[in-house]
Amino acid sequence: MTSERPATIDAYIDAAPERARPTLRTVAAILREAAPGASEAIKWRVPVWEGRRILYSLSAFQEHAAFMPTSGTLDLFREEVEAAGLTTTEHTVQLRYDAPVPGELIRRIAVSREEDVRLRDARWAG
Repeated sequence: MTSERPATIDAYIDAAPERARPTLRTVAAILREAAPGASEAIKWRVPVWEGRRILYSLSAFQEHAAFMPTSGTLDLFREEVEAAGLTTTEHTVQLRYDAPVPGELIRRIAVSREEDVRLRDARWAG
């Protein structure tokens, strides 16, 4: 990442290391499709998508992107995510740059989080 702070998600992706950009672009497109009415912002120096509340975030690291849908949403999919060979933390799914993005799984997680916020006003518990 450059020292200049990006103001948009697309600028964040453009400022990311070259090897990170394809994964970030793919995941960002999935997240936009999952919540087409969501606003986009940079908070805590990372991209976030917001409805009434923060839906999820995406950030670039040296070897992977981190998708954070909140721990509550991730827990609903954790076994499936781990069965797909992905690394998780309490709050994130790590998407390695040298592996294909599991688009359908990321989409289902994102849709689940969006519905949780829209229908139950679920809070951000990152």
